Amino acid sequence: MRSVTQRTAKQLLHNKFVVVLGDSIQRSVYKDLVLVLRRDAYLSVSQLKSKGEFSFEQDSLVEGGRLGEMNNGTAYKEVRQYRTDHHLIRFYFVTRVFSNYMESILTDFETGMKPDLVIVNSCVWDISRYSREWATEYRNDLHTFFSKLKAILPPESLVVWNMTMPLGKKIVGGFLVPEIQHMGPTLRFDVIEANYFGATLANEYGYDVLDFHFQFRFSLQHRMQDGVHWNAVAHRQITCLLLEHVAQAWGVELPDLDQVKANDHPPLHYSHNWKTATSSVPARHQGPLYSNERGFNPPVMPAIHYNTAPAWTPGQKMRQFSGYASQFYSNDVPPHFTTGYQSFEREPFYRGVNPAAAPYWPVNNLVMKHKQRRAYNPYTRERPRTYRY
Repeated sequence: MRSVTQRTAKQLLHNKFVVVLGDSIQRSVYKDLVLVLRRDAYLSVSQLKSKGEFSFEQDSLVEGGRLGEMNNGTAYKEVRQYRTDHHLIRFYFVTRVFSNYMESILTDFETGMKPDLVIVNSCVWDISRYSREWATEYRNDLHTFFSKLKAILPPESLVVWNMTMPLGKKIVGGFLVPEIQHMGPTLRFDVIEANYFGATLANEYGYDVLDFHFQFRFSLQHRMQDGVHWNAVAHRQITCLLLEHVAQAWGVELPDLDQVKANDHPPLHYSHNWKTATSSVPARHQGPLYSNERGFNPPVMPAIHYNTAPAWTPGQKMRQFSGYASQFYSNDVPPHFTTGYQSFEREPFYRGVNPAAAPYWPVNNLVMKHKQRRAYNPYTRERPRTYRY
């Protein structure tokens, strides 16, 4: 895995529109992506735990969150946006991979700007909050979502389905409401099956898949005590994995650390200076609260120009992707989803001191199947200064 610095991230995502779709873990994916664009630092614990705040690192709360009702229900909504002169990152909180609300989000894409990169995952809520017989409904919702996304987005848009990360034996906290507490002990096994559905269907529709369940199977020390969420170190690893894959898909070669000067790569540190802005609620809406025409207004921040940095030039892919996709073309669940899964939680495996763990897991090189290289032209078109429909 290549380490991604602030300078690398800003150049890679220059003039790119990035959309993150998903639950609270995806919210932290969005936050860490915003943070790495601003400075080389980790998310603080308070930043990871906060939801629906009016501002995070000078982003904007566009819809839902503290502008509406704060709750742990399936109707909770939160839309955030971070914008500079050359970057636009947007997050939509969703609890189901396809619903009326998801249709309104897809309408945003259809009638407004088309994202260059979509990072999406929806799983844990889908399989726990809506039906005990979730498998059929989840597969149907995945089919509907991927088919509509395929019809709306242009071929050059890169869509990455990231698989759900391992859950703990015991799940606590706000997510596990009393109505679904009986599902806690088995939910981590249901996620394995749901991951298989999401991965195979995303592959069938031509989208890329990142297997975070595999990548973090031996990094459980970075999982939070609630058994669901992950700490700042894990989320920085997620950001590096995502941006590494995006660079591969766009034909950009990320620099090695030994190619980066020490003064351009300061050590990461935890940030503790951020404070939630609660003094006033800015006017973020153009029209009804949950209409399809959302107003994405720029935050109050100075203009930042990044054209002074050296331009990226298209390079070769860093590795060839092979030996992984074939497992998903059979009707049987791939063995690495089920074989030895319970060994995740055994002490020798958790501490990573048992070399016998290795045979359980075939080589996985980040992505299920690399579809094709996309054209990467970050400096040939300028984004409009105001993003609104």
